[in-house]
Amino acid sequence: MVDAKRVLETALICSQQPLAVRDMRALFSDSIGTDSLKFLLEELKTDWSAKGVELISVATGWRFQSKPEMREYLDRLHPEKPPRYTRATLETLAIIAYRQPVTRGDMEDIRGVTINSLLIKQLEDRGWVEAIGHREAAGRPSLYATTRQFLDDLGLQSLDQLPLLDSVVNQGEVFGAMADLSEIAVLDPNPTSETPGDTSLQIVMPLEPQLAGIPPLNGISE
Repeated sequence: MVDAKRVLETALICSQQPLAVRDMRALFSDSIGTDSLKFLLEELKTDWSAKGVELISVATGWRFQSKPEMREYLDRLHPEKPPRYTRATLETLAIIAYRQPVTRGDMEDIRGVTINSLLIKQLEDRGWVEAIGHREAAGRPSLYATTRQFLDDLGLQSLDQLPLLDSVVNQGEVFGAMADLSEIAVLDPNPTSETPGDTSLQIVMPLEPQLAGIPPLNGISE
């Protein structure tokens, strides 16, 4: 079991994506069962608990990532600016997360304003939102829902881990709920507009996990 834990630890550290349990079993040609693997994962989680890197479980599997308090130091090595999102973008994302599946019309009813189609496309391009079907209504509008990538980037295993929201009735509540997620959204002191005609407060969302020894993901443009 000691050697198995070392193999598991090495695979997790070297992987740039979360590893599912079924993939971990392939490391041992299925000679180690799921329960044994989960036991080893919990042991590894404890082993790393006092370090700057932690092992966490997300929607698509397990991964190592730096702890939040390490980010300011790691950013000095990789000073690239994180993706920036307007308040309107975060509010729309939150509506989809809490009320999915929803149409663009549903989102506009909740926000009380017309939603720029480029805003939804931005969320789709980022891999956080996808169309999962059509509502059987006039025009058969697309139904949008969040993706497993969305959960991974927030460090969540399922939508059940989203902060509880008694009712989503206005944009203030929606924005507040999304901004509270694991302190991932912080105010940008120098907001600029991202969407034409949108002068809302801009948000910085540093969501890319800092994997042990691996720099943040590159090539993502918003």
